[in-house]
Amino acid sequence: MDHLPIFCQLRDRACLLVGGGDVAERKARLLLEAGARLTVNALAFVPQFAVWEEAGMVTLARGAFSESLLDECWLVIAATDDEDVNQHVSEAAEARRIFCNVVDAPKQASFIMPSIIDRSPLMVAVSSGGTSPVLARLLREKLESLLPLHLGQVAHYAGQLRSRVKKQFATVGERRRFWEKLFVNDRLAQSLANNDPKAVTQTTEQLLAEPLDHRGEVVLVGAGPGDAGLLTLKGLQQIQQADVVVYDRLVSDDIMNLVRRDADRVFVGKRAGFHCVPQDEINQILLREAQKGKRVVRLKGGDPFIFGRGGEELETLCHAGIPFSVVPGITAASGCSAYSGIPLTHRDYAQSVRLVTGHLKTGGELDWVNLAAEKQTLVFYMGLNQAAAIQEKLIEHGMSAEMPVAIVENGTAIEQRVVDGTLAQLGLMALQMQSPALIIVGQVVALRQKLNWFSNH
Repeated sequence: MDHLPIFCQLRDRACLLVGGGDVAERKARLLLEAGARLTVNALAFVPQFAVWEEAGMVTLARGAFSESLLDECWLVIAATDDEDVNQHVSEAAEARRIFCNVVDAPKQASFIMPSIIDRSPLMVAVSSGGTSPVLARLLREKLESLLPLHLGQVAHYAGQLRSRVKKQFATVGERRRFWEKLFVNDRLAQSLANNDPKAVTQTTEQLLAEPLDHRGEVVLVGAGPGDAGLLTLKGLQQIQQADVVVYDRLVSDDIMNLVRRDADRVFVGKRAGFHCVPQDEINQILLREAQKGKRVVRLKGGDPFIFGRGGEELETLCHAGIPFSVVPGITAASGCSAYSGIPLTHRDYAQSVRLVTGHLKTGGELDWVNLAAEKQTLVFYMGLNQAAAIQEKLIEHGMSAEMPVAIVENGTAIEQRVVDGTLAQLGLMALQMQSPALIIVGQVVALRQKLNWFSNH
């Protein structure tokens, strides 16, 4: 081990920063966040230092470096663009047995600055020993995506509960199981983030009262329209904590590759040669797995509350008293239009958007008169098989046969394909496409010729 990782308590302790440029400013922010009593020495300073000085947050020592500035210092950072000055600072600090960091010169430094993930009071530091700072930064970014922003609040709250948990649970094993249950409880974390003390207390009392081996819950997660990069950070965190993942055919393989490897996977979607699992059976799968005490993620394409039947699934859980939460996803209308170069709204062409199910039923239940109105964009989900009927009804109720339309197949995926034309051609266009596909109708479709950035297909 080249370096011993330690966390320094610098609150109200004198620290010196030599340098007044952009790099020094970044180091100053870290020291100020740690509560250091900071003196900054430089010949010139970027404007932020003057702001901090005026606010009484730092003391500026203008002029050349003087060794007397090290008197009473606990820690010093040399961050100038002059190697001789940095070397002088390092040697002077070494002579006084003061820890010194020299920016971009780890061999001259008695300590190095790691990449930091701050979830105070939880802190994670990543270092390559100064050999590969870019690699350390990339690892930090990956860890940032895995650790919820509210994790620090949960850690702080756990500290307040320690004495009570110690009294209630006699053995170390029982306490460990309780803490595991608490730290993965998404409802508690969200209540802490919302500063909702009533909900925090209610969830805490429930956790303390229920058997330690029972922690069943369901998290409804929107996987987005296909591109794994569009999965939200919170969605990623949930699928990597799941015991069971119940997913459908619209969830891409790239996203499923991000699921925790030892999680059970239950496929409930439609595929060639197989029938779709009935919705009632999906509801029962979620209920059964949660009742076994498992953490279940219901992973759905797009957003689960936009034509995803997420509400129906949660009603079943609600009636059974199973805890649940929802992580929204990027819905197909937003993702597919963006990846096709079609803005859903535009000041000149569309002041509203309508999301419409394409599963049309006999009786004309849709309000075709209002759907055919001007200055709006229509997005039809699951409408490929009804494209000819959509074309007929819109034209019949006054929409121009020359209205631009587009069909997006496998939107946001590498194999995305888009065909565009006019409303009069919609039925024929649909014959060229396969599900999953989305139909977009409106003047904004014409902007695709200028704004298409993702593919030529």
